[in-house]
Amino acid sequence: MNGKRVSMNKQILNMNGIVTVLNTPFTEEDRIDIPSLRKHVNYALDSGVAGFLIPAMASEVDKLNEFERKLLVETVVGEVKGRVPVIGGASAHTGAQRIFYAKQLIQLGCEGVLVSIPYVNDQQYEHDVREIAELNPKFLMLQDWDFQGFGLPVPLISKLFKEIDVFRSLKIEVVPAGVKYSQVIEATGGQLHVAGGWAVSQIIEGLDRGVHAFMPTGMHEIYVKIYSLHRQGERDAAKELFNRLLPVLSFANQHLDISIHFFKRLLFEQNIYRTMRVRQPILPFDGYHETISKELTDYVIKLTEDLSRT
Repeated sequence: MNGKRVSMNKQILNMNGIVTVLNTPFTEEDRIDIPSLRKHVNYALDSGVAGFLIPAMASEVDKLNEFERKLLVETVVGEVKGRVPVIGGASAHTGAQRIFYAKQLIQLGCEGVLVSIPYVNDQQYEHDVREIAELNPKFLMLQDWDFQGFGLPVPLISKLFKEIDVFRSLKIEVVPAGVKYSQVIEATGGQLHVAGGWAVSQIIEGLDRGVHAFMPTGMHEIYVKIYSLHRQGERDAAKELFNRLLPVLSFANQHLDISIHFFKRLLFEQNIYRTMRVRQPILPFDGYHETISKELTDYVIKLTEDLSRT
């Protein structure tokens, strides 16, 4: 089934909105903090998120062992109880590892499987995608990740979408993301679900271009509100609210490690995570970072409270 050519009118994936990428909470003993993870899942659901991705780069996935990756996914799937899709991250350093994790994620009940596959050439990439697709997840999300360039060739994306039934979503994280969003949407007739990841700092542009979902790691209520306002035709209000996040984004989006440090502090200040613990190696977070982070977490908490009263 997965290798057959399909029409361009396959039904678009129903996962519009904010799909949160969960940070991994750790105890003071450096174990996964299951109660905090469950609390975060329910907080995000109450905020109106459209799905979850776990584990991923923001989850410190490269610092997790095989048991921990499985435990994270089991916990999230069990807590979500089918209310929204859970996408399991199968990215790994080798093809064999990707296949192993993809099989495990499907068995654990993930509706979707995300995989980041290094691109060498079209033939190699298509072969590696088909290996994952043959495992028959409910849907496959490819991660188009390239912080130094334009990522996967658009004609290849279009070809894979036409020919592989389970390829239903593309997470675009390239430079520049905006042009890539439009090119992919046009090339796939608007039927491929397109998600924005790190480029959530360009959420208004992405929404203008028709992106279906965004995948940040925190501030769920605020992002859900921005998305909802824009989709309701209130672009000016969405833009005004987004502009209030710019001080946070300019700090947190300096580097993925700074983002992990910051959002764990935010979750701690929100009484969702019991520690701010991160795993090494990671960029240092010094006293200046601590001061700015505390100012910004207080700012986000107040902004969230203000939204709840409107």
